[in-house]
Amino acid sequence: MTDLFKGYRGEALVVLKKYNVRVWGQAHIKTTRGDFEGILLPRSENDDARHLVLKLATGYNIGIATDTILDMKETGYKEAHYKIPEKEFPFSPEKPNVKLFGTGGTIASRLDYRTGAVIPAFSPGELYGAVPELADISNLTTEKLFAVFSENMGPEQYKKLAVSIGKEIEKGIDGIVIGHGTDTMHHTAAALSYMVQDSPVPIVLVGSQRSSDRPSSDAALNLIHSTKTAAESDIAEVMVCMFGPTSDKYSLLHQGTRVRKMHSSYRSTFRTIGEIPLAMVDRNKITPIRNDYHRRRKDRQVKIFPYFEEKVSIVYYYPNMQPDIIDSLVDNGYRGIIIAGTGLGHVNKPLYPAIERATRKGVAIYMTVQTLWGYVHMFVYDTGRDLMSKGIIPAENMLPEVAYIKLGWALGQTDDLDEVRRLMLTPICGDITKREPYNGYLIFQGGIPEVEEFLKTIHK
Repeated sequence: MTDLFKGYRGEALVVLKKYNVRVWGQAHIKTTRGDFEGILLPRSENDDARHLVLKLATGYNIGIATDTILDMKETGYKEAHYKIPEKEFPFSPEKPNVKLFGTGGTIASRLDYRTGAVIPAFSPGELYGAVPELADISNLTTEKLFAVFSENMGPEQYKKLAVSIGKEIEKGIDGIVIGHGTDTMHHTAAALSYMVQDSPVPIVLVGSQRSSDRPSSDAALNLIHSTKTAAESDIAEVMVCMFGPTSDKYSLLHQGTRVRKMHSSYRSTFRTIGEIPLAMVDRNKITPIRNDYHRRRKDRQVKIFPYFEEKVSIVYYYPNMQPDIIDSLVDNGYRGIIIAGTGLGHVNKPLYPAIERATRKGVAIYMTVQTLWGYVHMFVYDTGRDLMSKGIIPAENMLPEVAYIKLGWALGQTDDLDEVRRLMLTPICGDITKREPYNGYLIFQGGIPEVEEFLKTIHK
């Protein structure tokens, strides 16, 4: 009997038994808040016992409180199977060859209705089963390197990815796609920008903000756009490919060292900071926005630097920060610290002695700005000059997360702090730029007349 009411207990189970409605049954439910019709879904084991979960015809799930239910009727029954079959990818000799590396994340996920969690369960082969249009673009081969959410990605995965990419390039692949969770995709993009240099082919990281079972999922279109980029683009860079606008019009290609996730749930969450994106891509074409990128080459030469020192930290400065924050990192053996400072690169005076102690012990400390846009200018005010005299090095306009990744990469190669400084301050893949373009910093403020007039032209 309990299999008919998977996961339900307490008041919810009583209601289901009363009206004899089963999990996976098509149900019509009358409530004090109106009538609803849909498929009754299994209940998460960790959820309360006072709600039913209904999947509407739109594909969205809603919760219905048991104390609002006036009547229920099962109008049909067909147990759903939320699994996409794997399909062998068709081969065509005239199409480019693309390798898809799976790491996990939302683009390679399904919803586990038993636990209510989105889990990294789709294999790369299932992705083709879900998005058959990929076969129109390239010959796609797949390999699942990891099955983790992006918060569990780290140096071990970065290094394995870099080595795997190098091997595929040497074999003659025409482009590489990496399925990745969105939360730390910009960290991995930065890591690969340093670990895989002078690639002759595009390397494209892609994810989705909405899981594949949702009608608003961006997974399929992001996969199509990223595969097209890997197969056809002449931009041989490490890039992130995600929605440009919130609509389905096109995706943007962001340079791996200048991209950041900027919204928790918008599909257009990724943004190029301090620059403009490399290109736009849709189903039909790739439209470059910049022309200062590395071009695709026919050779198989690539430089792989799979190094990373894990004892590196990033510290976000806040008023009244205490010196024991810095001291504790040093005491625990950290070799490098990135500070996201205020203004042009500042922290409070109580931190000065701790910073001085750290640099005397050979800890590399670099300053970035928590404003994200703009440059560190520590020579403007006394605070900045005092900090530089204690050993802090300005990191130009590197994003804090990018500086963290680069410092870990640099310290993974050498103990020589002069060499670390050389590596850190040598521009690589656009991580440091001579200037920001006038349109590299745009944040529109809603509510003011000129912005609202502009928004009317693009937000229908």
